[in-house]
Order: sequence, then C-alpha cells, then structure tokens
Amino acid sequence: MPDRANDFAKAFYGLKVVFAKYEKYLHVNADTREKYYLETKSPSYNGKPLFFGAVIRGRAYVSFHLMPLYWEPSLAKDISANLKQRMQGKSCFNFSAPDAPLFRELSKLTARGFALYKRKNLL
Repeated sequence: MPDRANDFAKAFYGLKVVFAKYEKYLHVNADTREKYYLETKSPSYNGKPLFFGAVIRGRAYVSFHLMPLYWEPSLAKDISANLKQRMQGKSCFNFSAPDAPLFRELSKLTARGFALYKRKNLL
C-alpha cells in the first residue's frame, strides 16, 4: 500500500522546488511543512504585496497555486491535457503524489508567469 503521507511530503517538496529560484526576487511569506507562500516584495497591488504562488498541503491534495494564471489566462493555453486534468479553477493544480513530468511543465509555466509579473512591473 502506498504511503500517502510520504507521497504528500514528496509532492510538496517537488512543487516547492519549482518556486525556489524565484525566492531572491520575491518575499517568502510562509515556509512550513504545510504551506509555502510567495508574494511580491513591493506593494504593487492596492498598496500591498501581490500574491505570486503557493504550495499548500491539504487533506486530499497538495495544491500548487500560480497567481499569474489568474491575471493572464492565456498563459495556460498551451498546457498539456495531463496537467489540465490536475487544474482546479483558474490558477490551482492538485497532486497526491510527485509527478516529475508535470512538475517540469509547471516550472516552465511558472517562468512564464514570473516574466509576466516582471513585464508588468509588479515585482
């Protein structure tokens, strides 16, 4: 029988790694075993930092949230059918175990989202 807690921990870590290279450009608002949350360093939205992304460990899934998809839905137009199956709403993807190919795809999507924030001077 698979070890669900272990799968969740591995998925959480793998998704957190997707955001790791942006830590120097963004503010890490939370970094626990349950929640990893990134926002802009500057008060770029209504005088407050703007949410960029998060990895949240819930009861049923580990969720990967990527806010640039909410601002610019066209970023998601090229995502694979496999990743689309994981999509919940406009900017969230749910996992119950690590999935290296989909994590690589999320990494590319995150890079495009970061470029969008940079282009719009939101960082």
